[in-house]
Amino acid sequence: MNRSPKEILQNIWGFREFKGSQEKAVTALLEKRDVLALMPTGGGKSLCFQIPALAMEGICIVISPLVALIQDQVDTLKKHGIKAIALTGGISFEEVNDLLDNCLYGNYKFLYLSPERLQQELIQDRLRQMKVNLIAIDEAHCISQWGHDFRPAYLDCSKLRELLPEVPFIALTATATEHVAQDIVVNLKLIDPLIIKDSYARKNIAFEVYWEEDKQYRLKLLCADLKKSAIVYVRTRRLAQSLAQFLKSQGAAASYYHGGLSNTEKKDRLNLWLENKVKIMVATNAFGMGIDKPDVALVVHYQIPECLENYFQEAGRAGRDDAAARAIILTNKNDEIQLKNQFLSVLPDTAFLKLAYNKLNNYFQIPFGEGSHETFYLNFNEFCEVYKLNSFLAYNALLILDQNSVIALSESFSRKITVRFIITNEQLFTYLDSHPEIMPMVQTLLRTYGGIFEYDTKINSLLIAKKAMVAETEVLHTLEILQKDGIIAYQAKNNDLMITFLVPREDERTINVFAKIVKERQQLKIRKLESMIGYLHNNRMCRNRQLMAYFGEKDSLDCGICDVCRSKTTPDPDVLKTTTRHILEILNQNNRTSRQLIREMAYGEKIILSALQELLEDGKIHINTKNEYQIG
Repeated sequence: MNRSPKEILQNIWGFREFKGSQEKAVTALLEKRDVLALMPTGGGKSLCFQIPALAMEGICIVISPLVALIQDQVDTLKKHGIKAIALTGGISFEEVNDLLDNCLYGNYKFLYLSPERLQQELIQDRLRQMKVNLIAIDEAHCISQWGHDFRPAYLDCSKLRELLPEVPFIALTATATEHVAQDIVVNLKLIDPLIIKDSYARKNIAFEVYWEEDKQYRLKLLCADLKKSAIVYVRTRRLAQSLAQFLKSQGAAASYYHGGLSNTEKKDRLNLWLENKVKIMVATNAFGMGIDKPDVALVVHYQIPECLENYFQEAGRAGRDDAAARAIILTNKNDEIQLKNQFLSVLPDTAFLKLAYNKLNNYFQIPFGEGSHETFYLNFNEFCEVYKLNSFLAYNALLILDQNSVIALSESFSRKITVRFIITNEQLFTYLDSHPEIMPMVQTLLRTYGGIFEYDTKINSLLIAKKAMVAETEVLHTLEILQKDGIIAYQAKNNDLMITFLVPREDERTINVFAKIVKERQQLKIRKLESMIGYLHNNRMCRNRQLMAYFGEKDSLDCGICDVCRSKTTPDPDVLKTTTRHILEILNQNNRTSRQLIREMAYGEKIILSALQELLEDGKIHINTKNEYQIG
C-alpha cells in the first residue's frame, strides 16, 4: 500500500474528511471483506471503492448499468490523472482485445464494464489473468427481481465470484428496500458482508406535491426566478421537446434531452447544462444518473413516476451541494388515471403470456419441440396486426420472455420512423392540390398525429396504411417522395426486432416454469404503483418521513420544510394582517385573479391564499364571473 486512504482523499479529491460511512467501507475492503453499501444519492458511493482500489496494487473491476454513468465516472477519473478504461457497446473485437491488453500491461487502475460484457468468454479469460484488487457492483438493486429496475444480465455478476474467489466485493445502491438488500447479498454470493446503511434522508430537500389543473403555469412560476440549475422529468420525448419550447417562450434558458438524440447532441446539451449555459433541462428519466452536478436547486416531476424508488433517486439529484433545494411533483387527477392506464392495463398475465408465446411460434412456423437457438427478424407491427394483439401488452410479453430466457430479444433493430412537416399548412395544401393521389394518406397522417408540424414525431407506418386502406410499402414510398420534395423531414430505420429462441417450443409448459414469478412481479408492480399514489395523497404525514418509512427507516423526524410540514404552521398574525390590507389596496384599483395577486405581491403564495380566504369569509371581497376577486 503506497498511500493511506486519507492521503488519497485529500490529495486527489480535495476532501479533508470522509462523509457518512465511507471510511467504514474503505477499511473493510482493505481488510478483504465484502461490503454492501446502502447510501443516499449524492452520498459519495463511488469513493467507497475508488479510494481502496487506488490504495492497493492491481486493477478494480466496476460493473455499471448505463453507458452515460460509466463514461462520466471514467472521464472524472481521467481528469484526476487516474488511468481508467470503459468497455461499452459499439467497440470492435480488435479494439476490445487491445483495451484488455492495456489493462493487463498498462498499469490501469479501473476497468468499467456493462453486466452483459461478463457473458463474453474473452472478457472472462482476461479477467482471470489480471491482478484484480476489488470488484464493485454499482446500482446493485438491478440484480434483484423485486427491485424497481431489475436487469437479468446483472445475475451474471455472480460469475465474478467464481472467476476471482479471493477478491473482495462491494455492492452499492441508493434505493433498496430490506427485501432487495437481502437479494443482493444472496445473488452476488457475498461472504459475511459488512452491511452499511446511511440514512437516506436528504434534510436540505423540500419534498412537495402540487395538485394543479394548469401544470404549465405552475412550472413557469417555479422556473421564473431560478438562480441555479433545474431538471424537469417527463416520460415522453415529445413532452420533453414541447415543455422545453414552452419554457424558452417564457424567457427561460431551457433545453431538452432524451434517448432519441444522437450521441453528439446528447453530449453538447449535457455540457451546456453542466456549464450553466442552459439552466433548465427537460428530460426523460435516465438523465442525470451518475452526473455529479452539485448546484441543482430544483427537480420537478411533470408526470407521476411509476414507483417511489425512481422518484427518490431522481429527486435526489437536487441539492448535492447541501444547499436548500426543492423536489416537486406536479400532478392532477387526470395524471393519476393516465398512470394507472399506462402501467396497470399493459401488464400481461400468464394467460396472455401463453397466448403471445404460442402466436410467436406460429408466426415463424416452429414445430413443437423445436426452435432452440434459431434466430428470426420480427416485424412487430405486422405480428400484432395478424393476431389482433394489443401492441403494448405484446411488447411487455416479449420483454418478460426475454427476462426469463425463453427468447433473446434485440431491440437494436426496432423500427424508428420519425416525420415532421417542414412547410406551413398553406404550402402543404398547395402541394396536395398538384398531388391529389397522396392526399388521403397525408390527411390520415395529420389526423393521427398531433404536433407533427412542430416536432419529430414517431409514427406507426402499418397503422397509417390500415387507416388509409393502402399497403404499408405505399406509405413508406409516399414518405420518401414527400422528403425528396422538401415537404417533410423523414428518418427511417430497420423495422424489425431480432429474436432468438433459446429453448425448444413446449407452449404452456414453457411458461408454467416461471408463471408464479411473473404473477408475483406483476403484483409487486401494482403495490409499488399504489405506494406512489398513496404518497401523492398523503397530506397528513411529513413527505420525508413517508419516504424514509418506505425504505425501512421508521424513526425519522418531521423535516419541517416539505409542503405537509409547512401546511401545519399557522401564518404570523401581523404578516397576515399586512397582506390583507395590501390585497384590499390592489383590489380598490382593479379586480385581480389569485394568480395575478401572487405574481404582483412580494408575499408567499400560502400567506396570500390565507388572506384571500379570510377576506372572503369576512365578506370584504367576493369572486366575480371572470374568476376575479373584487371589493364588496
